[in-house]
Amino acid sequence: MRLRVLGVVLAGGKGTRLYPLTRERAKPAVPFGGKYRIIGFVLSNFINSGIYSIYVLTQFRSQSLLQHLSEGWQFGALLKNQFIIPVPAQMRSPNETWYQGTADAIYQNVNLIEQARPDLVAIFGADHIYRMNIATMLEFHEQKKAQITVAAIPVPRSEAAQFGVIEAGPDGRILRFHEKDPDAPSIPGDPDRVYASMGNYVFSTPALLQALEEDAGDDQSAHDFGRDLLPRLAGSP
Repeated sequence: MRLRVLGVVLAGGKGTRLYPLTRERAKPAVPFGGKYRIIGFVLSNFINSGIYSIYVLTQFRSQSLLQHLSEGWQFGALLKNQFIIPVPAQMRSPNETWYQGTADAIYQNVNLIEQARPDLVAIFGADHIYRMNIATMLEFHEQKKAQITVAAIPVPRSEAAQFGVIEAGPDGRILRFHEKDPDAPSIPGDPDRVYASMGNYVFSTPALLQALEEDAGDDQSAHDFGRDLLPRLAGSP
């Protein structure tokens, strides 16, 4: 059976803003509510939305996170396409470097996508605390016949300088990205709020592979989805 959706969780950041909680562990492995970990939110969102094929890309201070995934998030070997597999940094770049950005993290593991051959790839961060029905996002993506769909939340316009802001048309089509711009355009029909990107994306697989290849060949890129790849695709300067 062809895999419809492959989930990829970006869990390799340093988490410097949560220091000293992240002094000995990755941010997604920080405990929450006594017995949970921050990464549990995105994994629960995936599973509750019917996404059971999940890779977790790790990097910095990953031992605690790897242990948590091994002890608390295993499906067993009942079905081939039901798995949560942690993937340490493979250093597949020509210079054998650590991940240079979020897009580079996916690019260095593009072999996993090519092997799985999914119709869609859901790329989500591991360090947010929220509940989301990702199935609705997938349905929207397919209804619009989109190549890329970006999750966003409304925030007060006064906070626009703290976020990557999406400029969207009335139909939800992305027009431009504005990176931490206090003058970013407001939501159509809602002048007091802007769309802040959550850093969660759904890609049609061919569009993702092409975008990653183009970004990897750009020496001026920081190889980050929010700063480079998505603004380029949207035609932002």
